Amino acid sequence: MQRALIFHGLSAARQAAIEGLERGQAIEVVFAVSGLAPRASKRWAQTLPVDRLVDQGPGSLGLRLQRQVIRARREGIGKLVLVGTDLPHLCSADLLAAFEALAGSALVLGPASDGGYWLIGLSPQVSAPRLFAGAQHPIPWGSERVWASTLEAAAAEGLTPALVQERGDLDRAKDLSAWR
Repeated sequence: MQRALIFHGLSAARQAAIEGLERGQAIEVVFAVSGLAPRASKRWAQTLPVDRLVDQGPGSLGLRLQRQVIRARREGIGKLVLVGTDLPHLCSADLLAAFEALAGSALVLGPASDGGYWLIGLSPQVSAPRLFAGAQHPIPWGSERVWASTLEAAAAEGLTPALVQERGDLDRAKDLSAWR
């Protein structure tokens, strides 16, 4: 199931990259993984519809997300959209909508039906570590308070997010019932 979800998400991202190129927007598809040795990563990357594979590194979800933002900024990546691999209904239009929203907003969020978010997009000038660490309290990753905590952190950074469509993700066994 995880393999199917990974291929589905990466295929949607690849399609968004193709459609983005047709609109004059270059989109690089980067897949962050953890737990793979370098040779295994290289072999796996050759089977996936990605431009490249990077190491996700250890730590909480917030730390891993922030690490990808730091990497992208260091590499000079402009608009950045991060999504997970647990999105059975993800489509290229979702990703393109997020990139388009970044033209007018420094922050884009995709609310998840469980009280979290499934997508976060940042404009080039934003790194905003509090978005991943929390404003006054740590973001309670994996809970129904992620959305509210992220909005508080965004406000503390002076950011008002643009929103894309709500989606459901697969965090728990009960979430599978919606995926048929």
